[in-house]
Amino acid sequence: MISYLQGKIILKKDKFIILEVAGVGYKVFLNRQNLLRLPEIGETIKAFTFQNVKEEALDLYGFFTYDELEFFETLMDIRGVGPKSALDISALGSLDKIKDRILKQDEKIFEGIPGIGSKKAMTIILELTGKIKMLGQKKGSADEAESALTQLGFSKQQAKDALSRVSSKDPEERIKQALKLLGK
Repeated sequence: MISYLQGKIILKKDKFIILEVAGVGYKVFLNRQNLLRLPEIGETIKAFTFQNVKEEALDLYGFFTYDELEFFETLMDIRGVGPKSALDISALGSLDKIKDRILKQDEKIFEGIPGIGSKKAMTIILELTGKIKMLGQKKGSADEAESALTQLGFSKQQAKDALSRVSSKDPEERIKQALKLLGK
């Protein structure tokens, strides 16, 4: 899975760029907002990426921050929202602005996005409301500890459950206590 690229922009188009990394050109789809923020051709950029694997294609979607990528992945978890719609939604403004409007149940935020009518907008808002509060908040020790536990073979849910019963703030101590709870 390609999760991060750093390379030189060799081509810019309306919906994507070609990014050269170690002599290989990657086609990376970006949202409108990020396309406008790109430096000139020949400049180097860093991008967090989501690799969408389909039967007929492998597509890369790029983001300048990990929070943008995390929001995109959250959108992709919603039934009926594909990568193109998720990319369009992620271009609606700053992440904080989008979160704020979704938490206010503002379905008009999705106006103009192909394939998202009133009914689907409300579905997206309902599914995102609980998830969106957590985005960007898992920084530091909780995220490190959860990541370590999942790398040891535990599911995300098992890791979260165990860490929720741990009182320490130190990442190493959280992992040790969680492992005791998980029986390892």
